Amino acid sequence: MNNQTAEVLRMMTIFIPLLFVVGFFCVVVTRNLVRTLIGIEVLSKAVTLLLVVAGYTTGRTALAQACVITLIMIEAVVVAVAAGIIVNVVRHTDSLDRRNLEELRG
Repeated sequence: MNNQTAEVLRMMTIFIPLLFVVGFFCVVVTRNLVRTLIGIEVLSKAVTLLLVVAGYTTGRTALAQACVITLIMIEAVVVAVAAGIIVNVVRHTDSLDRRNLEELRG
């Protein structure tokens, strides 16, 4: 491994946990449904980046690429469904606040 590759891997060991913490913070702290969805996206990007780095360091890039492509497809479906749910919540409550979801029953 050359020096440039080692430097990139060192930067990723800082960037991936930071990205994960930002996404987790966004999901836990905010009450806005769109921001929560963005936080979930940031979390999944951190996992995607971790898979790429893990595949590179272990030498199993084909497996990592297959996992990343699968994760991206699943992520697109989750975002589409979540966006549809958010649109319906806004129609019924006229708000993006998570606390208003308790009003939706049955």
